[in-house]
Amino acid sequence: MTISKKDKPALILIDIQKGFDDIAYWGGQRNNSKAEENASEILKFWRENNLPVFHIKHCSSNPNSLLNENNPGNEFKDLVKPIDGEVIIKKHVNSAFIGTDLKEQLDHAGITKLVIVGLTTDHCVSTTTRMAGNFHYETFLISDATATFNKKGLEGQNYAAELIHETALASLNGEFATVISTDFLLQNIS
Repeated sequence: MTISKKDKPALILIDIQKGFDDIAYWGGQRNNSKAEENASEILKFWRENNLPVFHIKHCSSNPNSLLNENNPGNEFKDLVKPIDGEVIIKKHVNSAFIGTDLKEQLDHAGITKLVIVGLTTDHCVSTTTRMAGNFHYETFLISDATATFNKKGLEGQNYAAELIHETALASLNGEFATVISTDFLLQNIS
């Protein structure tokens, strides 16, 4: 793993929105309760080093969704709230690259390395990470700055959030991204 501040890696914060605080709505169980704190720690480092930051916001077309723009859950969580000068990209599907100008902005800025954090590991984080890898960005996914919820299986069985999280990370690591921890990132970025 080589990641340097000189490369101007972009931090991509995916869907860290207030609507995800309603754990019952999303399945009743969540893993990695420190994900937002870790994302905030990384964001602080990026800001201190004047590195590019992109905030992704999911804007559901379903009026009943907590992430619909008319609902308070659409707002960014306070720990990672954008500041002036940071890019905000609104998306309507799982990938931050579909229906947005994210790729164009990254390419225009000459960015080739991405650091991805956010919610949820197996949906928007995974989809965006897969596309980033397919677009040939060198992508680092931060395992403890992402989280997800439990899922019901096809026959009603309950799959724990941690299992969903770990299998999503395992599916991405080595093919679409390099999966690392917050501490590893902050200790090894030069």
